[in-house]
Amino acid sequence: MLEPTNNDELPVIPGKRYFTIGEVSELCAVKPHVLRYWEQEFPQLTPVKRRGNRRYYQRQDVLTIRQIRSLLYDQGFTIGGARQQMSGDSAQADASQFGQLVNQMINELEEVLDVLNGP
Repeated sequence: MLEPTNNDELPVIPGKRYFTIGEVSELCAVKPHVLRYWEQEFPQLTPVKRRGNRRYYQRQDVLTIRQIRSLLYDQGFTIGGARQQMSGDSAQADASQFGQLVNQMINELEEVLDVLNGP
């Protein structure tokens, strides 16, 4: 079986409340040891632990794992970069950069409009 290359090719998440690490591994195309490692690296990932330290993931955890997977595998982020993206630190920087771009475009369009309207 081929590994999915991006999240669009992953299976649909069933309507269950809890998933075992094996089920999440299949749903996200990530090996269980990688999931355990990501738990240490990403504070957003906190599966419920029950008897014998067994992990039970909820739907939100599966979506978070898919987001992490996309950042690392599809978008090429490092663990540190993905952690920053997940925590939203870079979101503010991206928003201000976007705002500057929009303002610049507005100014340029106004200049074009002035030229088109002529004297």
